[in-house]
Amino acid sequence: MNQETCLVATLPSTPRGARAARALTVSQLTQQGLPFEDAAQVVAELAANAVTHGRVPGRNFRLALRITDGPTLRIEVSDTRREFTLPAVPASPGAESGRGLVLVAAFAARWGIDHGPAPLKTVWAEMDLGSPISPDRGFHVPVDRLPVAHDA
Repeated sequence: MNQETCLVATLPSTPRGARAARALTVSQLTQQGLPFEDAAQVVAELAANAVTHGRVPGRNFRLALRITDGPTLRIEVSDTRREFTLPAVPASPGAESGRGLVLVAAFAARWGIDHGPAPLKTVWAEMDLGSPISPDRGFHVPVDRLPVAHDA
């Protein structure tokens, strides 16, 4: 399978870094004319997990986007907290967090975790971009790129 790397970025393990990961994803997929809304949500969840649970002071996280035949988008978010694993039990109904990976599973065709080389942990998700989607999903121009009319 021919694999094209769209983007590899090293970002700070901060909320600003997580927001940048989402913005980079939207920008990259928009430039290629690919649907981005669901992918942006997956990146937002994985990046938030990396900066919340995978953060090691002084170390960054990595975002990689790859397009393969199909087309399939492979999203990888790597951090350096290999020892932190995903909870085996879903969040309770009253919990304020713990549902991010449920969203990832809902949007992705496949997802999982790779360990190594130490101390890396990579959470990945694959999205089939060629599968039928609602005509109004994923192709809207991002709001922050729309021109704003100013009254004179």
